Amino acid sequence: MKITTIGIWGGYPNKNEATSSFLLEHEGFRCLVDCGSGVLAAVQNYTELRDLDAAVISHYHPDHIADIGVLQHAAMVGMQLKEWKKPFPIYGHDRDSEMFQSLSYKGVTEGQVIDVSQKVQIGPWEVSFCETIHPVYCLALKFSAEGKSVVFTADTEWKDELVAFSKDADLLVSEANLYEKYVGIIKGHMSGSQAGQLAEQAGVKELWLTHLPQYGDIREILEAAQTSYTGKVQFAKIGYSSEI
Repeated sequence: MKITTIGIWGGYPNKNEATSSFLLEHEGFRCLVDCGSGVLAAVQNYTELRDLDAAVISHYHPDHIADIGVLQHAAMVGMQLKEWKKPFPIYGHDRDSEMFQSLSYKGVTEGQVIDVSQKVQIGPWEVSFCETIHPVYCLALKFSAEGKSVVFTADTEWKDELVAFSKDADLLVSEANLYEKYVGIIKGHMSGSQAGQLAEQAGVKELWLTHLPQYGDIREILEAAQTSYTGKVQFAKIGYSSEI
C-alpha cells in the first residue's frame, strides 16, 4: 500500500499548496482522501485524473470538499472524451443530505454512502469508520488491506474511541491543528501532544501530522508530539510517498 501526501494545511491552503489530502494506491487502484482547496491541481503531480478510481470525503467543511466541483467538471470532460468510462464514485456520509446529494453530478460522479456502523469495500481496501468530535459530523477513516492499515483521524478533538480504532495501525495520519496553549480553547481539533498520545496509546508504528496551522512556528507542534510518542513521527510532507 502506497500513500502520498497531496496537501497538509487546515482551513485554507498555503500559497501554491493544498489543504490536507492524501492519495492511496494499492493493486493499481487509486483513492483520493478528501478533496479540499488546491487538491485537484496538486494531485496531478502524482497521477492523471483519469487514473483516479474513487474519492472518500471525511466531512463537508470547505477545506475537505472545495475541489469536489472541479473534480466533477474533470469527470464530465473525461466522459465526453471517453477517457472516463463510468461515473466516478465519491464516498461520503449522508447525515447532511443536501451535501451528500451534491456528490452526484450529471451522471459523471456518483455519491456513495458511508456509515459509521458498516465497513465498506473500496477497491482493494476494507474501510471502516469512527465518528469524531468536530463542529460538523465527521468520520475518521481506516483503510486495511493484506494485513496492513492506515488510519486518518480527519478533524477531531481528543476522543478515547480513536485509540481502539487506531490500534496497531501501520500508519496514523493525525490532525494536529493546535498549539498546546489552545487545547480546550479552540474546539474540534487536537494538538501535537494529543496526536502523539493517540499514537502512543494505540501502539501505531508511525505517525504523520497533518491539517497544520498557517501561523506560528509549526516546529512546536512536532516537538510536542515527540514528547508523548516514542515512535517515528514527522510532518506529512507534500509529495512524500511511503510504502506500508
